[in-house]
Amino acid sequence: MLYTLENEKVKITISKQGAELHNITSKVDGTEYLWNRNKRYWSYSAPVLFPIVGKVKNGTYKVDGKEYNLPQHGLARLKEFEMIEKTDNKIIFELVASEETLKVYPYKFSLKIAYTLVENGVVTEYIVENTDNKMIYFSIGAHPAFMCPMVAGEIIDDYYFEFNEKENCDIIPISEQGYIKRERKQYLVDNNIIPLNFDVFKGDALVFDSLKSNKISLKSVNHDKVLTMDFTGFPYMGLWTKATGAPFVCIEPWYGHADFEDFDGELKDKAGIEKLEVGQKFNSAYTLTIK
Repeated sequence: MLYTLENEKVKITISKQGAELHNITSKVDGTEYLWNRNKRYWSYSAPVLFPIVGKVKNGTYKVDGKEYNLPQHGLARLKEFEMIEKTDNKIIFELVASEETLKVYPYKFSLKIAYTLVENGVVTEYIVENTDNKMIYFSIGAHPAFMCPMVAGEIIDDYYFEFNEKENCDIIPISEQGYIKRERKQYLVDNNIIPLNFDVFKGDALVFDSLKSNKISLKSVNHDKVLTMDFTGFPYMGLWTKATGAPFVCIEPWYGHADFEDFDGELKDKAGIEKLEVGQKFNSAYTLTIK
């Protein structure tokens, strides 16, 4: 089932399946900014990554010595959420632990995802609550994909990413198996622009963990349509598309990342993992605006 929120400038739709954002449409000129889930390329538009980001080694991880299995990016994007609140400009969905989730993720939790319209965009908020009687461990992240090109007749080479600060930063390389390497590669030197082409992503996603910026924009050299994400507070950022030629790019703020290729420890020892005491809540949010 799809739900709609709209104001004078923007219209969004959200599905109960995965509480996933399906559309961000300009009501000024009809431009659709979010990827259309064409299965030829990628059947998602903005999946929520929980309770892992990326892959765990061989699809398995350990809690208190016991092995569990989770697919890439976890379970939330595969579950139907309950819509628990809706107003003219805000909607909230919730997923709670069940017998089914406990088989693959041995913690009791509540995950709420709230979407709030702003004048020319949407705020996406994550609220994780520990409803268990012990500490819980998790990662959470966003994986929205944006139309690139936005306008017919363009190609990806017409586009670029622009950070709001000049950066001197590395990227963390990804192995062919999709795990994080324990090495770094210099990427931006006193620069805030990443010109786009498919070769940029031939080694998989660009993963940053030391950005000064808190905003990134997707822009074209041909027009002034702009998609901007404010990812304040997120410690990791991934940028990705399929290097084989997909007409979208993803901007992915994360709390956590895939396993290191040599990691063999417990979930609680995983790099970037978040933890919550009994009864505590975790909050994070990012904002998408269109121009």
